[in-house]
Amino acid sequence: MDIIYRAENLFDAHLVKDALEAEGIPAFISGEYLTGAVGQLPAMDYIAVMVPESSLAMAGGIVREVEAQLGAARLAIDEDD
Repeated sequence: MDIIYRAENLFDAHLVKDALEAEGIPAFISGEYLTGAVGQLPAMDYIAVMVPESSLAMAGGIVREVEAQLGAARLAIDEDD
């Protein structure tokens, strides 16, 4: 399996994983259980979404779409504040 997405947090990782699986691409979250080990410290670069090498090309488009939606949502939240 290859890394297709490095997540800022576990929520983002699950959003990407769910979007990939909805399109029939098997996905795995690597480092999901490491977040408890770091406690209150930010879990930077521990969480990654992985897909089979044969699915990399198709998964890339889906990941870009989810990233765009996440960016738009974060921007909308920032504008509300």
